[in-house]
Amino acid sequence: MNRLGFGVIGAGVVGQMRARTIADSARATLLAVADVDEQRARAAAAGTGARVVREYGELLDMRDVEAVIVSVPAHLHEAAVLAALRAGKHVLCEKPLSINAASCRLLVKAAASARRTLAVGFNHRYYPCVTRLKQVLDEGAIGAVDHVRAFAGHQGLTEFRADWMYESAMSGGGAMMDIGIHVTDLVRFAVGDIVEVHGVCSNRIWQVPGSEDTAMAIMKTADGVPVRYHATWSEWKGYRLALEVYGERGMVGAYYAPMMNLIISRDRDSPRRRRRLLLHPWVNVREKLRGWQTTATLAFADELTDFHRLIEGEPSRIADGTAGCRAVEIAHAVYQSSVSGAAVRLPDPPVG
Repeated sequence: MNRLGFGVIGAGVVGQMRARTIADSARATLLAVADVDEQRARAAAAGTGARVVREYGELLDMRDVEAVIVSVPAHLHEAAVLAALRAGKHVLCEKPLSINAASCRLLVKAAASARRTLAVGFNHRYYPCVTRLKQVLDEGAIGAVDHVRAFAGHQGLTEFRADWMYESAMSGGGAMMDIGIHVTDLVRFAVGDIVEVHGVCSNRIWQVPGSEDTAMAIMKTADGVPVRYHATWSEWKGYRLALEVYGERGMVGAYYAPMMNLIISRDRDSPRRRRRLLLHPWVNVREKLRGWQTTATLAFADELTDFHRLIEGEPSRIADGTAGCRAVEIAHAVYQSSVSGAAVRLPDPPVG
């Protein structure tokens, strides 16, 4: 792979982590960081030699910047991604791709028209427990998939650093557009596209207009596999994510935090079950000592490599623009179903 010149648009907590990941990569060079807060931009660029600008238009005018990471608040994604694509840059945008389905489809279409790569930052695809789950499924160790259980939650508004993270006009919704969108993507990554949802939402706890505390849904994949889905801002035990896939000969589960896997399987003609619990102690001890950022940074590095592969047309497990759009469409279909009381059939996925 050729070495790529990168710019980072948005130098908040995640933007600074992304900038450091680029600076540490053997296949990427950090050339510029843009943020309206010049001090944050300088912090992200510190020690890298990257140019610091306040307006991302200056960054996009740099010819040697070939790709950008968009890490601004979600309601600003559309404008930043469109500007980058029109400037001829490849784009890796943080989740969610945008705050509504129409905007997401616009971005996928724009990337196709510009003949540039669009990907979305669903870094949980690179967590070791998810990697192991996908490996078990790909090996056929549990047989044909029968059903899926998916959960994601944390304690809600006390976890947020800014109001744009949870107010619907800027976030696009509540728990489903926040932590829940990760597990929505993981369901699709593991077992295929979602074509129908029937859901219900509530916001009795935090009572933020348009931003649900809890969303529950029954979803159906293109192959007819049922999925039980739950996203919440009232998981008082703390940050939790769980994906369990059940098959005809067993199950595999991926869990975080702490990170672990449960694998139960049996031979086709035997009632005897094999049970294996993988605890990933190196991950959990490292996080205990140095924080969750260590796991996220490693995932960002793998995602950056896969973004490069996607640009080069090589096999990659990164979430492309279509995947990012689909996750938002699923969330908003649940919102629609909660209001109407009826199942919602999703349109065909956009073609990138």
